[in-house]
Amino acid sequence: MDPDGNITIKWDFMTNSGDMYMVSVSIYNYQLYRHIERPGWRLGWTWPNDEVIWDMRGAETTNQGNCSKFKGDNIPHCCEKSPTIVDLLPGTPYNMQTKNCCRGGVLSSLTQDRTLAMASFQMSMESANISSPATGKPSNFTLGIPGYTCSNATVVAPSKFQFDKQRTTQALMTWEITCSFSQFRESATPSCCVSLSTFYNSTIVSCPRCSCGCQGEPTHHLCSRCCRDGEQSNFLRLPNGDGGSTTSPAVLCTPHMCPIRVHWHVKESYREYWRVKVTITNFNMYSNYSDWNLVIQHPNFRSILQIFSFNYLPLVQYGEINDTAMFWGIKHYNDMLIQCGENGNVQTEMLLHKDAADFTFGGGWAFPRRLSFNGHDCVMPPPDSYPTMPNGSSTLSSLVHCVSLVLSSFLLSVVLLLL
Repeated sequence: MDPDGNITIKWDFMTNSGDMYMVSVSIYNYQLYRHIERPGWRLGWTWPNDEVIWDMRGAETTNQGNCSKFKGDNIPHCCEKSPTIVDLLPGTPYNMQTKNCCRGGVLSSLTQDRTLAMASFQMSMESANISSPATGKPSNFTLGIPGYTCSNATVVAPSKFQFDKQRTTQALMTWEITCSFSQFRESATPSCCVSLSTFYNSTIVSCPRCSCGCQGEPTHHLCSRCCRDGEQSNFLRLPNGDGGSTTSPAVLCTPHMCPIRVHWHVKESYREYWRVKVTITNFNMYSNYSDWNLVIQHPNFRSILQIFSFNYLPLVQYGEINDTAMFWGIKHYNDMLIQCGENGNVQTEMLLHKDAADFTFGGGWAFPRRLSFNGHDCVMPPPDSYPTMPNGSSTLSSLVHCVSLVLSSFLLSVVLLLL
């Protein structure tokens, strides 16, 4: 649903004074719906030689390393061979800030707020063993976020900067690193699941059993303790973190053992429209989800008429196919999905037009094809378990037609008896 999404890192060499280089590093989140939550990015690399970082603005290294070979009061900021860089926190003094810094490593998705989808910092680095930065690039780049792998640095066209309305400047040299995400690399288990219900069938299709906690491991201790006993009042710690967190989430014990459940309810049917209610529930006992987002794929999304309580934007990535939509919370209203409890859910309703060419309630057409929460694909129930039309009818019109025939036959019988 986001074929070109990635995180791009650019190193712009701004000045060169012998062995000293002033470098501006920018991190761009080009992903439509996957954002970086706390604890944020932790950019790392390995120097090719004996480079050191003398000064930084907008970020800092987690460790200074061994700088004992330097004498006097002027000690480098970092002497480590493989430094780890973290963003500064909000409230950092102005003389330590740079543009687009100091948000604790948090990056918005491109769709939600592109002005917050980038971060940058500056550093003064020294390398006495190279005469040009092109001859000795750092390697082993990492973002410090589960699921991401990064390429090597490559030389690209120098970045250009608008100095004023008449003048443009450019970097001496620019390196570019591309980082891509894989959900399978991030975690062996999913982190969300989907349940379904309708107004025309009393059956509620729950999330598949053991969707997140013990999928494929029926004898796993988590599965045997939670799924078999159904201890709803207890909770366990899942073995894998969620949403880039370094700690394991503690989730309420449920048959599905997912931190997040999305419920899709086909609520009403009108002559020309139909209504759907979507509820996102947080089963994480300790964690909130700030700036969450939900991406859903459904063929009728090209005919959405109205969305309530959520922000909405269609994601048209393949020609003119408009079957994917992104939803996220309204700022200061429901943009934070708080931890498990009475208020640990957000919900919306959407009104859609019935397209005569393909609309039907039969065959599971009214349910989403694919769904993801915060960029993580959710486990869908198997199609053969979807709620069906009463008496196996494929459409409401056929149901009404059958009822009409029965009533007509009954009335005809009554008339004949009276005669």
